[in-house]
Amino acid sequence: MNERIKLLAELARKKQMGDSWCYTNPQEFEQKFAELIAQECIDICMQGKQTQTTSEGAATLIKLHFDM
Repeated sequence: MNERIKLLAELARKKQMGDSWCYTNPQEFEQKFAELIAQECIDICMQGKQTQTTSEGAATLIKLHFDM
């Protein structure tokens, strides 16, 4: 698994509870992890839109971003 995916998984596992952190349950993890990956892809596509990248170009950018 690439480093960015590992970081997103770690972010999805934890949630802040006041001044401390706790681990999410499996359903919360799945939801948050999917949201984080989707947001990364959206951000990449929006950056591509600014440079008038095609959908194929955006797909390439996403693959490169996630080392696929």
